[in-house]
Amino acid sequence: MPIRPEHRFFYPIDWAQLSAVIRFGRAKGFGRPHGQKMVYHLGDGRWWDAQAGRWRDGWGRRIRIAAEADILKRARRTRVVLAAAHRDHDTSNNADANLAAFRQRCHMIHDRPEHQRRRWRTLFRRKALGDLFGGPYV
Repeated sequence: MPIRPEHRFFYPIDWAQLSAVIRFGRAKGFGRPHGQKMVYHLGDGRWWDAQAGRWRDGWGRRIRIAAEADILKRARRTRVVLAAAHRDHDTSNNADANLAAFRQRCHMIHDRPEHQRRRWRTLFRRKALGDLFGGPYV
């Protein structure tokens, strides 16, 4: 995932190389070409595994979808993107056990509590500045 410019200094200089080792060396790319393969999905985590010829859930388990379900109207295409993540959300902890490879969707699910915390903090800070200086809450 792209790193925001204001968070860049929290990551080590060699993050690109470290991330590549985690994503493609240790996780072996999950057997999917990074950024090249298009995958059909339903938007809720279910996706079409063309190699196996079946639908899978967000964790890669086989699932059955009723034949009468009109899934072709709901199916979308997306690229497979792999990302390296810090399990404890501490970007200074680059120990091998703390780094994990996730697909982009799984990475966002993993980071959801941290994103909610940051969003709350940003809104709280804006409100506090508005109260302090009598201005709008922008």
